[in-house]
Amino acid sequence: MKKLFYLIAAAVFVFSTGARAQEWEPLFNGKNLKGWKQLSGTAKYSVKDGVLVGTATNSKLNSFLATTKEYSDFILEFEFKTENINSGVQLRSHLDKGRGVVYGYQFEIDPSARAWSGGIYDEARRLWLYRMTENEPGKAAYKDGWNSARVEACGNIIRTWVNGIPCTNLFDDADASGFIALQVHTVDAQHLGATVCWKNIRICTKDVEKYLTPTPAPVVNNVSNLLTPEEAAEGWKLLFDGKCSCGWQSAKKPGTFPEKGWKIENGILTVEKGNGGESENGGDIITSRPYRDFILKVDFKITPGANSGIKYFVNPETNKGAGSAIGCEFQVLDDKLHPDAKLGVKGNRTMGSLYDLIPAKKGPWESYTIDGWQRAMIVVKGKHVEHWLNGVKIVEYERDNQMWDALVAYSKYKDWPNFGNAEEGYILLQDHGDQVSYRSIKILEL
Repeated sequence: MKKLFYLIAAAVFVFSTGARAQEWEPLFNGKNLKGWKQLSGTAKYSVKDGVLVGTATNSKLNSFLATTKEYSDFILEFEFKTENINSGVQLRSHLDKGRGVVYGYQFEIDPSARAWSGGIYDEARRLWLYRMTENEPGKAAYKDGWNSARVEACGNIIRTWVNGIPCTNLFDDADASGFIALQVHTVDAQHLGATVCWKNIRICTKDVEKYLTPTPAPVVNNVSNLLTPEEAAEGWKLLFDGKCSCGWQSAKKPGTFPEKGWKIENGILTVEKGNGGESENGGDIITSRPYRDFILKVDFKITPGANSGIKYFVNPETNKGAGSAIGCEFQVLDDKLHPDAKLGVKGNRTMGSLYDLIPAKKGPWESYTIDGWQRAMIVVKGKHVEHWLNGVKIVEYERDNQMWDALVAYSKYKDWPNFGNAEEGYILLQDHGDQVSYRSIKILEL
């Protein structure tokens, strides 16, 4: 893991005097493209009246105009406007010469109704890192016409603002340095000739830590098995430290950890491939104690055709026979290849669903990739429960009421008394006979 950089929580930032003391370097001279070079795509970049203009063509690849220098820690400010086409500004990015594409962090410019401007996308690699669903107030920052932007990149921290409104607060360790680039996205025929414009592009690379700005934007932490200072201050606790099975036990043999079927390697907890049966290899594992009201976050990675699950309100004494322990389940599944996705009712066994009860909502931005890490979040506040997948809420329900009991009555849980109504229960990772990996398991008790 790259060296981590921690902010001191008590650091003081005085904007009025600090801004005057900063040493700014212009990245765009307002006259020509000196200091920039085009790396990909066929969009046209030009200068007009002190404005850097990117014009969309029928390019098959996204186009990028990149700085000839690379930058590590910096504060970047610029102004931008777009003629209703998607765009972005690359940060600490790189050129994959083999594929001929640019990859790396991207400050999103999104004029669509989705309103994710200021979000952070990982171009040509991991895709979305910070959706604006993580910070709904930030979605109102973008406006038609010229917008101002600020990016702070320091160590593992990348933060963004649009028109002075905090948008993102990302903690990530993929890239420590790279170039800055201006993107013109590929467009359909209707938007050929549309433009994206930038001006007043400047950067500060000296004493960056001194001028960092506190932000109320929620932190999204992508560094494995580590709490950020913000998370620690809020009370988050790791349920898996990447090193040992501490805090976990067999669901069927409490006080012990499975002797086979589970392994810990390179900071990852993996349930190994078995015969596809439910709890027939290493068996399910549960936390060392039950939980009541909480927010649980779990990163997971499935293999082709895999099935597993994250359960809560689990009572290991309920099912002493064959099969998995009983509890509400955040479904972990390869929807394309595993047959369970087509069973149940109206998709209530697909990825992220409340298994066999409530189907996950689907949409154009909630997609997941079979070869990447996904993030599940389960929120329990009394009788109210939510499922989130990759920063998007996909299930929401109230339990322990007449509607809930009716729903259970038509599910596979109908024969389990008072299913889902317990005030507390254990958290479980399921062995369903397929290889699935977990990391960064953390909980905030409410």
